[in-house]
This record gives sequence, structure tokens and C-alpha cells, in this order.
Amino acid sequence: MLVGLAHSHAGLAEAEASLEELALLADTAGADAVERVVQVRDTPEPATYLGKGKAREVIELAHALGADAIIFDDELAPAQGRNLEDLAGVNPLAAHQLKIIDRTGLILDVFSQHAHSAEGKLQVELAQLSYHIPRLRGWSEVMSRMGSGIGTRGPVGTRGPGETKLEVDRRRIRKRLTKLRGDLVEVERTRALKRRRRLRSGVPQVSLVGYTNSGKSTLLNALTGAGVLVEDRLFSTLDPTARRLDLPDGRPAVLIDTVGFVKKLPHTLVEAFRSTLEETVSSDLLLHLVDASHPDPDAQIDAVRSVLAEIDAGNIPTILAFNKRDLVSGEDAALLAAGHPEARFVSAVTGDGLPGLLAALSERLAAARLVVELEVPFDRGEVRSQLHDEEEVLEETFGPAGAHLVVRTSQQALARYAEFLLDASPARSGEPG
Repeated sequence: MLVGLAHSHAGLAEAEASLEELALLADTAGADAVERVVQVRDTPEPATYLGKGKAREVIELAHALGADAIIFDDELAPAQGRNLEDLAGVNPLAAHQLKIIDRTGLILDVFSQHAHSAEGKLQVELAQLSYHIPRLRGWSEVMSRMGSGIGTRGPVGTRGPGETKLEVDRRRIRKRLTKLRGDLVEVERTRALKRRRRLRSGVPQVSLVGYTNSGKSTLLNALTGAGVLVEDRLFSTLDPTARRLDLPDGRPAVLIDTVGFVKKLPHTLVEAFRSTLEETVSSDLLLHLVDASHPDPDAQIDAVRSVLAEIDAGNIPTILAFNKRDLVSGEDAALLAAGHPEARFVSAVTGDGLPGLLAALSERLAAARLVVELEVPFDRGEVRSQLHDEEEVLEETFGPAGAHLVVRTSQQALARYAEFLLDASPARSGEPG
């Protein structure tokens, strides 16, 4: 059963749309929704999320329908999870019981299935343990039912980072968290090294961002022939894929397919995947892909922009593109165009609009990569080191006041060096290095 809240009768449509997405998440996790319930109330009940009477009614209905789990469309506080389990009569020794799951737990479950790389598995385990630590006392039964490791097949809500003891030792889990964070620091160092090499090469980077299932992997395949996995399911891509993109002006670029975003994306996941999301932060340009056929594309745009702001990528130059043009009527496309006059319309499946999108990418990248002159005093050696590590230094000479550098950089990075700026003539952008 899927359960959500509407803050008013006017908000019922939004709550039902959110449950529709929750149903897709449940399907991706391997569960079938048998019933949906929405309660209208101003705020969640602190003890049981729903009103206590409504909570009992929902649990009775779930038992009557033979449901295995009730999935709530928000993150439950530990006390709410414990109280709902008490109402449901959860018994960890019972062969069949009604599980209480929240949206965050479900998303973590989906991520655990789709994490294939060593880095992805580390990130998911870090997110899961961070999520479960405050719930060990309230939801100890959940931990006792968890599977034997990442990717283990089993009913929804049973996959986890591998802890199976009921009386799990918090100290051991914190020790494991420290180890995971250390491992991910090493991963980030490797990523940073690769980024510096790419920056020195002068090849610009474009990151594909967007709501999950907006067609990013399909577009990556269409533009680069990458041949990456494409599934009509949420979060089919967790590990970033980078491919060479040949632009119409003859220059190459790197196009990166990133993890999709979703409304109410758990903060623990954002933190755990920060090293992966750093690829987005270091991009010269973002290609924000939107599913034009979705009933509420503006809500998805807002959700993506919210996450981009959270990871400090909100100010990176962006091209907005509506995908799946072949599934949208002319009238609906006109309405979207009126609301977003700067947007492009494409179909990654049919190829419609892709030449124009490539031309726009080429034009925006040329504008985003500036060649500027900087003068760095001798006592600011750390700035010179940063420029050599993170930007493309085309020329360096020394004078009485310090080092004079000609650097190719992005609009975003330029703000960090504003005090040293001598010249930023747009005419010099795109100058060969």
C-alpha cells in the first residue's frame, strides 16, 4: 500500500502525482502497488504520520488486502516508524508480517539494486548506514530483516548494507562509516586527478542532468553512440558515464551522463554521492533534460534545480531541453515553449532537434570558455598552483609585480580569480591553446 498526505483539498492532485511516482519507485524495487491512500491534514501527526485513527484504518486495510508493506511518501521520523510498527503488530520472528517503509528507505533500496561499480556500492552503503543509525532503536526489526549485502535479491525493503543482527552495535557501524568515508575520500582524490588532467587538455565538459527517467542515457547514446544501458525505470543509471562528443565546429567535448534526481531526494544520498556529483559541479555547461510528456514537467525542473543549488552547481551555464517531443501534442509543446522560450525541443529516440541542440552546445561552450589574463603576486603562490592544477594555463611570464598568466577558464571559475583579473575580452574566447 502507498500512503501520502495532502496539506489541503487543493493539494490532492499534487499528492496523487507524488504517489504515482512512489508507485514507479516501488515497481523498480520489485513491488506492486495494490492500493493508494491520501489523508488531508495540515501537518503530519508527530507520533504516527497519519492521524492515529487513520493509521489503524490503513493497517487494517493492508492486512485485509494481503499487502506485504505500507510505503509512506515521506521520510518517517524514527519514533513514527516505531509507533507504526507497534500498531501493525510487527514481530521479527513471524514468517509473514507487514513492513513499514518510507520514501527514503525505498529510494535507498532502489539504489542498492542499481549500484554496480565499487564506488557506487560504497556510496549506497554509506547512505544506508547513515539513514539507519538513528533508527536502530526505533526500527531494529528492519535491521534484523535486512539482506546479506548490496544487490541481494529479495522483497522490497529487505536489501541493505549487510547487517543481520537484531542487537546491532552502534560503535561497529560508526567504525564502518568511518572506513567508508575514508575509502570515498580516496575515490574523490582519483576523480580530482582525472578532472585536472581533463582541464589541462582544454576539452570542455558537459554534464547531462535531469529528473530520473527523463531520457538522459538515451540522449547520450544518440549523441555519442555510447551504447549505455537504457531502461524505462527510475534510477537505471547510478554510475556516471563519460563519452567523447564531437561538436559541429570540429572541437571535441566530454559528455557525462549523471545520476537522475527526484523530488524529496534523501539528503543522505546527496551527501554520499557528493564525489560523483562533483563531476557536475566541475562542468563547463549543464544540459538539463526534461521529460516533455510528463504531466508536470515544471515540478521536475524545480526539483532538479533544487538539488543543483544544494551541490553548488546552480550558477553553471545551462541549456534546458525538453525530450520526448515525439510523445507531445503540438498544443502542449506550444504551452511549454511559451513558459520556457529559451528551451530546445528534441527526441532522443527519433533524432528530431538533435542537430540544433548540438549547435547550441557548441555555441554555449565557446562562450563559456574564456581566455583571460591574470597577474598573481609572488606571495600568492597557492593561487598559481591552483591555476596550474585546475585550469588551462596557456602562457606564464614573470615581472616585477608577480606572475603574469594567460589562462583558459570557465565563467564559473573566473569568479574565484576576479581580484587578479587583467583582461577578459570575449574576443579572446576560444583562442587555440
